[in-house]
Amino acid sequence: MVQQLLLVLGGIAIFGSIVAIVLALGATATERQQVGRSLAVLDAIGARRENALRDLDRPFAERVFGPLVYRLSRLGAQFSPRDEAVLLRHRLELAGSPPRWDVERVLAFKVLGLLAGLAIGITIPLLAGAGLAVIAGVTVIFTPLGYLAPDIVLYQLAYTRNERIRHDLPDSMDLLTISVEAGLPFDSALSQVARNTRGPLADELFRVLQEMQIGLSRIEALRGVAERTNVPELRGFVTAMVQADSFGIPIANVLRVQSREMRVKRSQRAEELAQKVPVKILFPLIFCILPALFIVVMGPAAISAYHNLLH
Repeated sequence: MVQQLLLVLGGIAIFGSIVAIVLALGATATERQQVGRSLAVLDAIGARRENALRDLDRPFAERVFGPLVYRLSRLGAQFSPRDEAVLLRHRLELAGSPPRWDVERVLAFKVLGLLAGLAIGITIPLLAGAGLAVIAGVTVIFTPLGYLAPDIVLYQLAYTRNERIRHDLPDSMDLLTISVEAGLPFDSALSQVARNTRGPLADELFRVLQEMQIGLSRIEALRGVAERTNVPELRGFVTAMVQADSFGIPIANVLRVQSREMRVKRSQRAEELAQKVPVKILFPLIFCILPALFIVVMGPAAISAYHNLLH
């Protein structure tokens, strides 16, 4: 009987010891979890503090207008066609990728222009006391005009850049031809032209050299130039270089022919612009210059005749 009692007490003692060990281990794990959670909270607070300090170090315009531009770009992307981003990216390339311009900002500017045009179309007629029909008409005019304003700016930038490339291309082609005929390789001649010229054409030549350094072939790099510009003369030069590389024609001969053709085209373009001057000056001459001339010449005579008739 006593032995059975001792066995029961021993079992109870062993069970109690096991329970105590499990509880102790559980308490230790709980303390470790609590300590880990506390450390995680401190790390999160520190990370938030570092992020807050990093945000404060950013410029005011970037901190304030950055989220606004992002939301407006998302809104503009929702109401734009699916290929609008691709078209805007191509227009930005044609415009020379202006600094701080990207697809998101252009979409945000289009939404801002839409809202600004809507506000102007409603506010100005109301201040002028116009009726509902005038307000609706002005709003219909200004709202799409504000939405298309960034596209108009990009078109003007691209047009100005392409005209500058078209103007600089014959001189650059002459320098390239002289460099190749002097014995320089084509890549070194391109580098020489890019270093000794300024403008968008020099920037494109620098980009061609950089793309060739990172592994693109000469033909692929030149085709990239043709895709980023809208100058027929430059595209013709790229086509001639592709054909010369395919058929093994000497580059110096191709460059000489291209240089001569570009000089002829520049002269023809100057003659064409000169022939357009009389037509362009016709309307200012009729509506602005001739009335003023008639007033200056015939005015004193008309005044004298009027006084003579009265007396």
